[in-house]
Amino acid sequence: MTSSMKSRILRALSPPGLGTRLAVAVALAGLVSACDVHSPTAPGTLASITVTPDVTLAINTTQQFVAVGRDAEGALVSIAPDWLIVGAGGGTINGSSGMYTAGTVPGSYPGTVQASIGGISGTASVIVTVGALATITVTPNPDTLPANDVQPFTAVGRDGGGNVLSISPAWSVVASGGSINASSGLFTAGSTAGTYTNTVEARNGSVAGFATVVVTASAPPPPPPDPLGAAATHGILAGSTVTCVDLGVINADVSVSPGSAITGFPPCQITGVRNAANPYAANAQNDLTIAYLAFAGMACGTTITADLGGTTLAPGVYCSGSSVGVTGAVTFDAQGDPNAVFVIQVPSALTVAGSVDLIGGAQAKNLYWQVGSSATIGTGSAMKGNILALTSITLVDNATLLGRALARNGAVSLGTNNVITLP
Repeated sequence: MTSSMKSRILRALSPPGLGTRLAVAVALAGLVSACDVHSPTAPGTLASITVTPDVTLAINTTQQFVAVGRDAEGALVSIAPDWLIVGAGGGTINGSSGMYTAGTVPGSYPGTVQASIGGISGTASVIVTVGALATITVTPNPDTLPANDVQPFTAVGRDGGGNVLSISPAWSVVASGGSINASSGLFTAGSTAGTYTNTVEARNGSVAGFATVVVTASAPPPPPPDPLGAAATHGILAGSTVTCVDLGVINADVSVSPGSAITGFPPCQITGVRNAANPYAANAQNDLTIAYLAFAGMACGTTITADLGGTTLAPGVYCSGSSVGVTGAVTFDAQGDPNAVFVIQVPSALTVAGSVDLIGGAQAKNLYWQVGSSATIGTGSAMKGNILALTSITLVDNATLLGRALARNGAVSLGTNNVITLP
């Protein structure tokens, strides 16, 4: 009521008379009634609760939910609901504040957040997703493998709840011990034995996992039982022909099968037995084939370069991706074991222009050259070991061999002044 209205009412209640005062009273009653008609309507009874938002959250993250109450006419009603999780859940909630914390199990949780007062309630839905990458696990860990062997590693990424994430890590070697393919995780051990702690790393952004590698010395394979069989008595065994120019001396048997030609003896000399296209020679060739395949099938322990000159090799199986040469001297070190075995797998040609040296108790009889095509022992070379060639073997003038020249399919050819002696 304004101040002017109050003044008018007071004047009306003053003399001159009762009639005037009655009239004012009637007017005042009307004014009060009019004020009552235009007052706002008070909120009604709570009829509904709306909970917001429907939300997508990563594991372990939080969300404040809000509940709004309304009466049947849609008017806002002030409420302080109780909060709870219903259904599968997906997380936890503060019962008085509505602060929700997502769990660690990804999934869709419809109507899981509930606000209620009495029998009135409202709900909201939550979708829980995997979280950010938290850990990377590298397997196998630890891994033990021989020197120069290979091992594929795998990496599994997980979020803070242990859920697996798809990752494509970058691989590296951080503490030596070998090398690794940066994209595939294929590890190749080095040649130095030892324990390399946490050397294999898989990294995705700022998160990394590690594995330890134990590199062991390559164990030389045991020789096959009677590895050469009937071929063992031979200084020369050929598939087609055996030829010698002059002054050659073979201090062992000489055979050929299925061919029959052995020429140049004399003037060259054979101190053992000569066999051509007979059952003895055929049996020797059969045993040579068995031995050749056995040595070719051995697992490679160390990959070698194209030229072995100037290198020293420990017992083991060595392989190459191409032809192999010996320019200068190659040394085989048995490291004190007279029974140590050396196998050199040559997929194509072997060419020697130098010498083979044996130290540490190494013996020529335990050195095997498995040659995928032909071998040539150059002029004046001092060769040692058993040569098992698929095709042919040639000794050029003045070359010597402490071992055996065994050719499966082709010829064994000698020049001038060659000497072959069984080891």
